[in-house]
Formats: sequence, structure tokens, C-alpha cells
Amino acid sequence: MTRISPLQASFSAIAALGLAVVAGPLAAQPLSLQPAAPATATARPAAPRALPLPPPRPVGLGTPRAVAGAATPAPAATATPVFTAANEPPRPPAATPAKAKASAPQTREEAIDRINTYFNSFSSLQGDFIQFASDGRRFEGKLYIQRPGKMRFEYRPPVTMEVVADGTSVAIRDKKLATQDLYSIGQTPLKFLVKERMDINRDSTVTGVSTDGDVLSVKIEDRSTLGGTSKITLKYDFVANELRQWIVVDPQGYETSVSVYNLDTQRRPDPKNFVINYERVL
Repeated sequence: MTRISPLQASFSAIAALGLAVVAGPLAAQPLSLQPAAPATATARPAAPRALPLPPPRPVGLGTPRAVAGAATPAPAATATPVFTAANEPPRPPAATPAKAKASAPQTREEAIDRINTYFNSFSSLQGDFIQFASDGRRFEGKLYIQRPGKMRFEYRPPVTMEVVADGTSVAIRDKKLATQDLYSIGQTPLKFLVKERMDINRDSTVTGVSTDGDVLSVKIEDRSTLGGTSKITLKYDFVANELRQWIVVDPQGYETSVSVYNLDTQRRPDPKNFVINYERVL
């Protein structure tokens, strides 16, 4: 297993938020940074493994065995049953027509409206994520969101980092080193995840809209993030009506992609997931 240094883990957690690593009292300070590797295409997470089908039913299973030398009795004649109102069995429900497949948006305005409508359709969300850093390293974990303003990225070992937003601030914690860096939630480009109401045109600059199969991609720029302008690509499956991925290029040019799956918008996350202990930084 590849060892993840605390410095790498810290930078990965910051990259998940799309925060540029800059000098300042609130910024994490890496000792050295390698040039960003060329962006590589990221595949969707592997589909869940299909359950094996049961073996075929053996021929003659459940019928009496024939006795050697015995004549096989002829099948008895059966009368056609007559049903009355009193003994008529329930009829099977009528087949439900198959739901029509959602069509691709035809205009830029329709595409943006689809994205806005999706994000405004839920107040809570949780699921799994896979994060790819610009150098190809991969990290996994759980994501929890409670709108407005609350969010948690919980990384799986060996990463010891976690990212928590409580509605006002974003804390990047290192559980192993017992450190915590604080940012204003308005400095992160992931505001689209936690805003109470989403309006891409109002909150950012839309620079491109495209479709690839069932996936709608919307490219936006956010000039209010820490360190400068962040470029964000949202990938939304308009057939499944689910967010699939976001890609953030921070002001320094580092690209981070986060794919999400197993999303649940019905269960409300535990409020304890979004608590920041401010005494740790006093």
C-alpha cells in the first residue's frame, strides 16, 4: 500500500475544495509542490458487481418419482374452474408503461435550468466519492451534505484528513497531527454543493455547455475563491438525474476531479458530522 504523508493528505483535502495553496495565516503551507501533471480522462466509478443468477431449476423437481414396473397413470381430467364474485382471485395489476427516457437539453438555457433544478431538488445528500489528484493519486471516502452551508468529506485510511463545513467556516483537520486550518466558506468553489438555492448564472460565469451521451457538462468560473479564479466542470447524468462528477482547476492550475456514487437524498445526515471545534485553533 502506498504511504500517504500528512503533507500529501493535507494538500489532497485542500484540492477537494479547489482551494489554491497560497501564503497566509489561514492557508495550509506545503513544503514543495510538483508541477501539475497533464489532465487525464477519468472514468466513471466501476458499476456495482452484478449478483449471480440462481442455477436453472432441475427438470422434474417437485414431481413424484416413477416406480419401476408400475404403470404410469393417465393424467386425471380436470374441470375448468368457474369463478364467481365470491371466489374470483385478484387480478394482476395492469402493466405500468415504461418511463420515457429523459431527452438531452436542446439549448444552453435548458441545460443550465436542468442543473439548477437538480441541485434545488434536495436539502440533504450523502454518498461515496473517489478523488483523483493531478498527479494521479486516488483517495476515497464518504460525503455528507446538509443545506444550507454544511458539508463533510470523510477520507478512508491511510488518509488522516477530514473536511468539515458548519455553515460559516470550512475546517481542514489532520486527525493524526491534531492540526486544523480554517477558511471562509465563501472562499471555496464548492459553494454549489451547500447553497440553499442554486443559480449558476447569478453565482458564477458559465463558459461552456456540452453533452456526451447521457452526461451533461457545464463549465463555470468562480472569481471569488481564495487565490483567484477557479474553473469548475459539473457533470450531471440527466437520465439518472444525478450528479456524477466535478472537476476543479484551482488558480495555480492544479486539477482535481471528484466522482460521486451511491447518492442518497432521502436520509438526513447526523448533525454531529458538521461540528467544528474552534477551541483547537485559539
